[in-house]
This record gives sequence, structure tokens and C-alpha cells, in this order.
Amino acid sequence: MNRSLSARLLSLILLSLLFLLGCSGEERAVPSAQPDLVGQRDNSWYRLSAAQIADANNAFRSINTNAGAAKNIILFIGDGMSLSTVTAARILEGQQKGMSGEENSLSFGRFPFTGLAKTYNVDAQTPDSAGTMTAIISGVKTDIGVIGVDENVIEGDCSSMAGNTLVTALELAEIAGLSTGIISTARITHATPAATYAKAASRDWEDNAKMPAVAIEQGCEDIASQLVNFEDNLEAQYSNLDIDGIDLVMGGGRRHFLPADAAFNSADAASAVEGDRTDGRNLIAEWQASYPSGRYIEDQQGFDALQTEESGPVLGLFNESHMRYEADRSNDIAGEPSLTQMTQKAIDILDNNDRGFFLMVESGRIDHGHHASSAYNALTDTIEFSNAIQAAVDSTNPSETLIIVTADHGHVFTIAGYPKRGNPMLGKVIYPGADKYALAADGMPYTTLGYANGPGFHDFSAQANDQGFHSLGSVTDADTVYGAELFMGRADLSAVDTQSSGFHQESSVPMRSETHSGEDVPVYARGPGAHLVSGTQEQSGIFHVMNYAGNLVVKVKAAQQ
Repeated sequence: MNRSLSARLLSLILLSLLFLLGCSGEERAVPSAQPDLVGQRDNSWYRLSAAQIADANNAFRSINTNAGAAKNIILFIGDGMSLSTVTAARILEGQQKGMSGEENSLSFGRFPFTGLAKTYNVDAQTPDSAGTMTAIISGVKTDIGVIGVDENVIEGDCSSMAGNTLVTALELAEIAGLSTGIISTARITHATPAATYAKAASRDWEDNAKMPAVAIEQGCEDIASQLVNFEDNLEAQYSNLDIDGIDLVMGGGRRHFLPADAAFNSADAASAVEGDRTDGRNLIAEWQASYPSGRYIEDQQGFDALQTEESGPVLGLFNESHMRYEADRSNDIAGEPSLTQMTQKAIDILDNNDRGFFLMVESGRIDHGHHASSAYNALTDTIEFSNAIQAAVDSTNPSETLIIVTADHGHVFTIAGYPKRGNPMLGKVIYPGADKYALAADGMPYTTLGYANGPGFHDFSAQANDQGFHSLGSVTDADTVYGAELFMGRADLSAVDTQSSGFHQESSVPMRSETHSGEDVPVYARGPGAHLVSGTQEQSGIFHVMNYAGNLVVKVKAAQQ
């Protein structure tokens, strides 16, 4: 039998079988020519995801990928803002809006470009803010604990700094004629903001009293002094350079600018002697003498009175040490502006320059909330950080402003336990379909959020007043925990309000302060050059994205000709 006949017989047999099956009493659906997605297309999740992809595609098509297309650059740093922090803050904000929470997006979660940054320092698997911010702002990864210098510098050794200092994006912007600004809710001399303008073999050298005598003898300058002398120091490095200095500085840390003499105390000084300096210098007065048209402010009233059209630099030091947590801000004696208010005011002032501006904004107290094992403070500061970013989005033109949002490092902060959809983000775990708290193997309930290490469980809520906790400080101040003993092991949370601002999550390993983590952190971007934020890159690559988008090095060369 030939092959053609065999094929015909096989076809007849198959047709007969199909006919018999069709006559079996059961109707068989005729297969369609292609998958039918009508039902899926009507599904709300399907439509939501499709719209997000369409938006991303449109954003990619419209973005300017040319070098130098960004007139303005805004770099937002959420200090310690791990990916789990972003997720938890997103859900908490959604629940505050009356939503289930999980479907919510923070402002920067809607940016069209996202990548990851590797945070390790040259000598440390788990990094600190000094080394990470130096990488972000200069393009060079370096060791833990040092600022504005490369890995050849020995921490704490002033003499090792010669020939090993780095140029930052803020310095390039200043030389190129852009307006420049620095904002932080931490001390303005703290590691992250300091890395934009200072060079130090130790992040601890915030004032002269923090420096060893040999470092001062060798000519090293403390960080606060470097901020006040920024213009002179930068001009001394390059011939024929004439800049006007940093246009706007806002944050905390007055104590590093004032003499250790109660006569110089501010109205809201928290210490009997506010200043820390032992050299007798009043750096605030020195700054005012250098900038007669400058405006120094230290409270909400002074901030509100700032006119954005006026010329002259601005120096705002709103607290003796760090500014307050957002949840605790109303308790400040003299009043402090929010991060959103400072960001908005800074943009309004800096955009008076037709050449553009460079602005760094740090939410520094996200990090501090985590160190205190207070998810409440870390997350509410993250939400305020998102609000500040939205203010920047609303106040700038996406065709000429690159906005990058990232973290310098993460924290050992976890979301776990199989809670049901919509379970309170700060609450105890309840399984899907259940109506009672889930119990661990020890028979006690547990929270969705926790820490791998840290001070452990503490309850400074109103209901705990009878235990004397409230006397240690405001329940909205996460730092209250440092006045209490470490808590070892597990606690029975059955009757504890874990959503209270005074609740501190449990920790697996007891430590005085919770630690950073070593995982990669997210990077979000929108505007010219944002397409370069993709994949998993070295953290130092963020500088190169900003340099490409703003043509900073090219503009510096042009300005010097």
C-alpha cells in the first residue's frame, strides 16, 4: 500500500471517530482559531495592568534620550528605604486612604523607569550611608565611614586624603552655573547630605570637637566648616573659578555650627548648651558675614516668611540635632517645615536660574525609625517622602527635569506571616478567611512587620502609661526606645495595640540599634535620561545617569572657557 493511500485511509478513520463522538449525545464545542480573551479583557486586574504597560510604553516613546537634555536634576534619597519599606509604606498609605492598601502606589511608584542598585561598600558587604552616598553623588564606590574620598583613604587618617578626594555632581553643577540646593530631615552635616559638599576621612567629623587633634593639626576641616566655606574651598581648587556658593541648605544640626556656650543657644535648644564647637567659632555668624544678602532661618515662622523671588542664598537649621519625625513634627517648640514644604520652597527658589538647578533631597529619618525598630515612624516618614516627590513632579516640567528616587541602603525589615488581603499593615497577622489572630508555635500572636535585629518589643502607647513608658518621651518619637532596656525574646501581643505610634516591633537578635541590610535597593526615574535606569547596576552608576542627562562635565568645560 502506497503512502498516499495510507494517508487517505487514516483521514477517513479519524473523521469516522469524530462523527461517532459527535453522535454520542454530548455536544462538543468547536475549537476557536485563536485564544478568546473577551472574559479576561473585562477583568479589572487585566485592564489595570494593560493600562500601566501602555503608560510605560508612551513614556518611553516620549522621553528625551539625548545627552544634556535635562535642565534640572532632582535627586531624592530615602535613607534606609529598602524595597520592603516601599511596599509597607505603599500599603499603609493606601489603608489611610480607605483602600485595602495593596493596590495603592506611592508617587514614585508610577515613574516609568525602575532599576536596582548594588549597595555594598568597597570594604563592606553591608554598607553605611557615607560610602553609599559618596558612590551615588561622585560615581566612585568607596569604603564604609568615609565621605567624598576614594577607597585609598584610611578611615580616620587625615594624612591619607591627599590626592584621593572626589568631585561631586553638586560641585559640577555649581561650577557649571546651575543653582544648587541640599535638603535633609537629618543633620545637614550627617553622612548623606555631607557627601554632596564635604571631604572627610571620617563621617563623624561633623564639628571640630569630633575630630582628633592630629587631624586638625594636619589641616583637615570639619564638615560644618566645609559647608560654610564651600565657595572658598571650591574656588581654591581651580584657577580662575568664580562661583556663588550653594544657594539653599535646609535641615537640622545647629549644634555643629555653634560654640559650646549657652549664650549662643537657640530658642528651641533641647540641651543646656546647644553648641558643640570647642574652637569658639559661630559658623552661622560666619555664613551671614560671607553672604550679607543671605537669609538664615531656624523655625516655621522664618520659613513661611521666605520670599521665593528674592535673591541671596538661604540657610535653614531647624533643630539642634536631627529634625523631628514627621509624626512628631507638631511637638517641635519653634515649629519645623515638612519635607514637602521644604522641597516645594526649594524648587520655587532654585528655578529662578535660567540655566537650571541641581537639588538633593534626603528623607533622613526613615533610617532612624528603622534603627529604633519603629515601623510606624519609618513608614510615616516614607509616606511624607512620597508627598515631597509628588510636589516636585507637580512643580517641574518632565521634558526638562530628571527626577531620580532611590535609597542609599536597606534595613533588616520584613513583611511576612501570610496576612489576609487588607490586613492592617501595622497590625497582627490574621490568615485569609479567618477572624482570629494567627498564633506562632509559642501560642502567641505576631505582627506582619518585624526586624531581624534591634531593640525589640516596646510599647510607649497611651495604654502603657501606667507602666511609666510615657515619661521617657513622646510616643511619636521613635528615639524614645533608647531610654529603655533591650527586650529579649518574644512578647505576648494579645492585648497590645501594635498600630499605635508608640509600638516598636519585635526583633530576632537583640541589639541596641537595628542594623542596615546588604540587599540591592530600587531606583526610580522620570524625565530626560531616565531610560538609563534599568537592570541591576552599581550604585555609582546613578552619578553617571545624572552626568549624562545634565551634561554636567561638558557644561563645566564650557563654563571655564
